[in-house]
Amino acid sequence: MYIKADFHNHSCLSPCGSLQMSPAVLARRAAQLGLQLVALTDHNSALNAPAWQQCAAREGIVPLFGMEATTAEEVHVLCLFGEAPAALDFGAELRELLLPVPYNPDKLGDQVVVDADENVLDLPQQYFGTALTVGYDELCILARTRGALVIPAHIDRPMCGVLNQLGFLPPWDYDAVELMRPADKGKAAGYTITTGSDAHYPEHIGRRPFSIQLPENWQTPQGLVRLDLLAAALRTNDILLPGVP
Repeated sequence: MYIKADFHNHSCLSPCGSLQMSPAVLARRAAQLGLQLVALTDHNSALNAPAWQQCAAREGIVPLFGMEATTAEEVHVLCLFGEAPAALDFGAELRELLLPVPYNPDKLGDQVVVDADENVLDLPQQYFGTALTVGYDELCILARTRGALVIPAHIDRPMCGVLNQLGFLPPWDYDAVELMRPADKGKAAGYTITTGSDAHYPEHIGRRPFSIQLPENWQTPQGLVRLDLLAAALRTNDILLPGVP
């Protein structure tokens, strides 16, 4: 069966995102648009993963948990987990690797941890929008070692995509690569292509989903994704991209 998916979305935890982008808003709008498998990928942090799990369950969406990590070269990489605790553990590890950039919310934006009902739980004072002290290769290996799916984000974008930042896509065992313009598939170097909404505002939700063929048993009894089956499906490249026959 084909499942409508979106692996790239932010919440109010991302300092460049809208304060209206709570996990509850993301889940509600994604459900209205018919999305079935949706990831929350804030910048360098997964602190809204617990709220995301509750909100997704409430709306009948299967959640993925992770982050859009920023390497030392300013390359964005999606690191996706099937369970919230794994994403939280990896986020805590990345937090120790973030550059100590002084954080001024008035200039850089708020970072808000919320619960499933949009109550504010925390306002972290460590800036999540900066780069890590680990390079691209090391970050990919670290994420895979911790059990994540690894997908270089928006590789065709003129900022923070691997092609622009490094000048090439280093060969590696990626689960897929993300394109903003799927018709430009030559840039993917033969890797499986996904698209993602990179939603920072409510109106961005669901703007670039894709569909992936998954077996009937792709969900766990707890309503989570079988990450092993998702990884295998990505490798078979049985994906329908928006605007590409």
